[in-house]
Amino acid sequence: MDQINAPLIALHDVSRTFDDGSVVALRAINVSIGRGEFVSIVGRSGSGKSSLVHIMAGFDRPTSGRVFWQGREVADKRHWTALRRDSIGIVFQEFLLLPTLSALENVEIAMSGTGLTTAECRSRAVGLLERVGLGARMSHLPFALSGGERQRVAIARSLANRPILLLADEPTGNLDSANAATVLELLLTLRREAGMTLVLVTHDETIAARADRIVRIADGQVAGESLEREATQR
Repeated sequence: MDQINAPLIALHDVSRTFDDGSVVALRAINVSIGRGEFVSIVGRSGSGKSSLVHIMAGFDRPTSGRVFWQGREVADKRHWTALRRDSIGIVFQEFLLLPTLSALENVEIAMSGTGLTTAECRSRAVGLLERVGLGARMSHLPFALSGGERQRVAIARSLANRPILLLADEPTGNLDSANAATVLELLLTLRREAGMTLVLVTHDETIAARADRIVRIADGQVAGESLEREATQR
């Protein structure tokens, strides 16, 4: 594959099964995400959305099929580890902050193994927390933060490695409507400023309509795709 013109990430005929094939999470998925694109992945609970993101993040491996990063197949754990360290940021619905670490420390720890000095990690973490509006809360432990604040810490953590791809798996799913709107606007602003590719998993059609492209998943398969202008006209 031509690496210069290749998509940032591409899944070719990717399937994922469990229990010796009796449970099918993904069926022959073909999805390509271009550089700088904002793509929403939409589907009901159990449709395979999270399985798809886990494959894109390298947390899980396909039962069959291939995954390519900038035209090069990613086939081993070491390559995926390097990509998550250097190029891929991830925001989870459940926040997944370490409960005994402060907001600042939760962001700093994401830079372990990057070669940055302690001072450089601290400076970058402070800057990120200030950028997401938590400059006055960075010493707080997660239990002392609201749900919206915890998700903003998680966003800051996901940006610690200056990713070119940000995967957000239902990032507003555990938030009330006001916090959900704040977090979504923050993600979109940060994405525009950094020129990142954003893949956002959601079941919310209103959120999905903000994307450049919508990929719909049903029963582990791509059920259809639409451009933003088409989605907003319905």
